[in-house]
Amino acid sequence: FANSMRFLTEKGALNLLDKDSPMSLRQREIIILRTTANLNCEYEWGVHVSAFAKVANLDDEQVMATQAANAEAGCWTPEESLLIDCVDQLCARAMIDDQTYAEFQKHWNLEQQLEIFALCGNYHLISFVANTSRIELEQTAARFSARR
Repeated sequence: FANSMRFLTEKGALNLLDKDSPMSLRQREIIILRTTANLNCEYEWGVHVSAFAKVANLDDEQVMATQAANAEAGCWTPEESLLIDCVDQLCARAMIDDQTYAEFQKHWNLEQQLEIFALCGNYHLISFVANTSRIELEQTAARFSARR
């Protein structure tokens, strides 16, 4: 983080959904939806699906695939599958294995890598708070699939 002006500002890692992000809205939403689905945070997942899925060009199949057991759904590009695999590993083990990390480094620069780690970490925290607080689901927000 010490090499990133984005993270050295006063807002630091809390300022990740702004227009200055090195990640596309679609990439950010894939990270957020996958992280919140992994952590069973229906509240945050549903709010993000309802607010951002269409704007991020995520279709219904892709939205549902953020809840799938693996990253190999046919609806993702190879880069998006890699991103989902990285999020899955971060959520499960708080790190990415060496083979995946080597591939990860080929696709994203340092600034993007930090953004991915921070987004996943922030939505880990948000999921913990929302789940533990037992926040009621928003009436207009999307719901997890019964097939989960």
